[in-house]
Amino acid sequence: MCRISGCYVAGFGCLCAAAAETGGRAGLAGGAGSADAQPTLLGQYADWGAYTASPGGNKVCFALAKPKTTKMEPAGRQRGQSYVFVSSRPGEKVKNEVSVIIGYPFKSSSDATAEIGTAKFAMYTQNDGAWIKNVAEEARMVDTMRKGVDLTVKGTSGRGAQSTDQYSLKGLAQALDKIEQDCK
Repeated sequence: MCRISGCYVAGFGCLCAAAAETGGRAGLAGGAGSADAQPTLLGQYADWGAYTASPGGNKVCFALAKPKTTKMEPAGRQRGQSYVFVSSRPGEKVKNEVSVIIGYPFKSSSDATAEIGTAKFAMYTQNDGAWIKNVAEEARMVDTMRKGVDLTVKGTSGRGAQSTDQYSLKGLAQALDKIEQDCK
């Protein structure tokens, strides 16, 4: 199970990861899911992909990117692939929810940070996911991301390793416009 929006939804984060790995042609982790649950690539916009899927009949649209650079301190620590995504779920009236899958379990009760230029946003963590701590700032964060050059996400693993992932924001605005168009 993978977490999104403060709860666990079977396969959603895995669905996002599968979309990133295969250009939108993968199903849920382990090959489960119907054709509607498989992510469909709506378009690739520079470093961001726009996707849609309907796991369990609930439409989800998301923009997804992998980091351009990653750094772990101490060096040599192993971790899984990390992703940042912005998702909309019209059935739940959720629009442009920013989340991160970091590729390792975060340190318990720790926060991650997201930085875009001089703007800094605290993110709460659970397992391998992070979400904006102050939901009232989410629209400002997305607007800042649309206008920014890059996003830097920093976190601490359960074993004390520090990670810094840098994502390009090139193409995000177009990917968000596409999912807004398709996710009504």
